[in-house]
Amino acid sequence: MASNRNAAVGFIFITLLIDVIGFGIIIPVMPTLISELKGVDISTASKYGSLLMFAYASVQFIFAPIIGNLSDKYGRRPVLLFSLFCFGIDYIFLALAPTYGWLFVGRIIAGISGASMTTGAAYIADVSSPENRAKNFGMIGAAFGLGFIIGPMIGGLLGGLGPRIPFYAAAILALLNWVYGYFVLPESLAKENRRAFEWKRANPVGALMHLKKYPAITGLAVSIFLVYVAAHAIMSNWSYFTMYRFNWDERMVGISLTAVGVLVATVQGGLTRVINPKLGNEKSLYIGLSLYAVGMLLFGLASQTWMMFVFLVPYCLGGIAQPALQAVMAGHVPKNVQGELQGTVTSLMSLAAIIGPLLMNNLFFYFSHDQAPVHLPGAPFLLASVLMTASAIIAYKTLHPHKKA
Repeated sequence: MASNRNAAVGFIFITLLIDVIGFGIIIPVMPTLISELKGVDISTASKYGSLLMFAYASVQFIFAPIIGNLSDKYGRRPVLLFSLFCFGIDYIFLALAPTYGWLFVGRIIAGISGASMTTGAAYIADVSSPENRAKNFGMIGAAFGLGFIIGPMIGGLLGGLGPRIPFYAAAILALLNWVYGYFVLPESLAKENRRAFEWKRANPVGALMHLKKYPAITGLAVSIFLVYVAAHAIMSNWSYFTMYRFNWDERMVGISLTAVGVLVATVQGGLTRVINPKLGNEKSLYIGLSLYAVGMLLFGLASQTWMMFVFLVPYCLGGIAQPALQAVMAGHVPKNVQGELQGTVTSLMSLAAIIGPLLMNNLFFYFSHDQAPVHLPGAPFLLASVLMTASAIIAYKTLHPHKKA
């Protein structure tokens, strides 16, 4: 049984890894592509980039609980394969986009089908015991880390051949990932653990209301939501900020994101598996969120290129928090609700992706354009530091009474 579980975690790790590589490939060239299609500078392009993220996240916010609930009824495998195939189509749309409007079409397709994280997390919960749940959730972070080593590096190199080339490469990877999953990915949810699909639970509000009956879920949901919003200071803003503040090109952005990937993979693929069992999930959560807050603060104050690389260390060490938080939440619900829980978490991630890019990118634009009242391009990182601190406080106030009880 343990051998089968380990093999299943390996399958989902490879599937998510290839998926993240495809996503990472396009990051270094997106600012340039938007700038070309709209005929604007990088600072202004950040606003248009946030609208694309808004379109993707809005659609995913609605569909993620539906996808999660469908996986509770039909199993993880068919839902995950559907998602991967649609991602391949999405990247083709982006590669062929003759206008900025076409980018919206591709993002909407991806938002509807963007279930790889939702279903992948539910898959991990299916095959994990309570003792190794945090360790296995850390493998999701490791997949992201390795994906961001390989993806942006390839994207930075291919971007030199043209801003559309990386999108074709991402499409090929996504479709290869679909083929891989079709032949080797086993089903993780036994038929006896499945449940009927209910529309009243297959929406963001209904799912969250249903999960309220499990102690601590509401407070932890707020905590993880703040983490996701704060993360957009980097996810949505990094390329624009570094190109503006330090005059980086696509190659340099790719190198920096590769460094992020190396550190994230080291922390979540290695340190998490050692540190979290020793500290426990709750302590790992508080320490990780504190490190996130410190890292964001340092990014906001950075004045030279080398500082961005050095300050990645405390920020990425904060990665011990997320698998701990996911493990705590997963431990509060039964097996046949894991898909619903992960769908709700993905909806929170999507809601954060609706708010985060608009907030962070417009904050960056406000403090970086020519008529800015104060020149402070690092403002999004400073706000993110405050949000990470608030997340830690809310998590403590949520878990501490339950721990005492």
